[in-house]
Amino acid sequence: MTLTQLRHFVALAELGSFAQTAKAVFLTQPALTRSIQSLEEELGGKLFDRMGRRIGMTPLGQEVLQRARLLVSDADALRRLSAGLDKGLTGKLRMGLGSGPGLLFSGLLMSHMATHHPHLQLSLSRGNTETLLRALKEQQLDAALVDIRAMRPSSDFEVSHMFEMRGGFMVRVGHPLLKKKAVSLEDIKAYPIASTPLSDEIARMLMSLYGPQANPEDLVTLRSDETSHIVEVARQTDTVVLSIEAAGRDLRLLPMKPEMKGTARFGLVTLAKRQPAPALRIVHEQLPGWIESLQPV
Repeated sequence: MTLTQLRHFVALAELGSFAQTAKAVFLTQPALTRSIQSLEEELGGKLFDRMGRRIGMTPLGQEVLQRARLLVSDADALRRLSAGLDKGLTGKLRMGLGSGPGLLFSGLLMSHMATHHPHLQLSLSRGNTETLLRALKEQQLDAALVDIRAMRPSSDFEVSHMFEMRGGFMVRVGHPLLKKKAVSLEDIKAYPIASTPLSDEIARMLMSLYGPQANPEDLVTLRSDETSHIVEVARQTDTVVLSIEAAGRDLRLLPMKPEMKGTARFGLVTLAKRQPAPALRIVHEQLPGWIESLQPV
């Protein structure tokens, strides 16, 4: 078994076509077929079911794929290190950003790389926590900055740089509700309420404060995966937005009664037992300062 065979196998699993894969790995189709057959013989079973021009993965193939991706990824990391890329000045960095982190950190990341590491290839992907963690597990991302309250416990991941950001119900300057000294849930229900999908922990906190009617499934009337969308609608209309304060610095927190002391909890997630991308060191160095700069005074 060779690393080259594993690369051929991973490429074929991802592209799903011998013809396309042969072109991608610069082989003739018969040569690719021999490489896969040799790997199957060594592993003692079929990795793909061949159905005419289409192929599908066998149970053995599915099991081997996850491990093969790890081996190929680690080999690539070692090659980058040997080429001197551990300085993080060149190479690639693939970051996943959840909705809130995407709004807050996308510009900071891109500006820093453009200014200090102009030859580094930075790719940013946006999505919800579940989608980004799946991409991280499949080696499509090097790290993800996400809402860790939405994570399920797993030994596959490591979390660092955990931080919290204050949030609550917010409205535009001049909103009628800002005339009230104390705002109840019934008051805000008179207006559209916008939010990103909320974790179970936040949902339980809301219902403990304001009762069953605060269940986000019933309370929220405008829902989007993008924090920027819900913040913008609050700027333009009388919509009440439930979000982190840093996402809408021009908005105003409502004086809720009972007082809401909610926070969102974020963290940088990487794949456990995987050699980190060399350029990820830059994020580890810069992230604490960025987090501090975004906290409300």
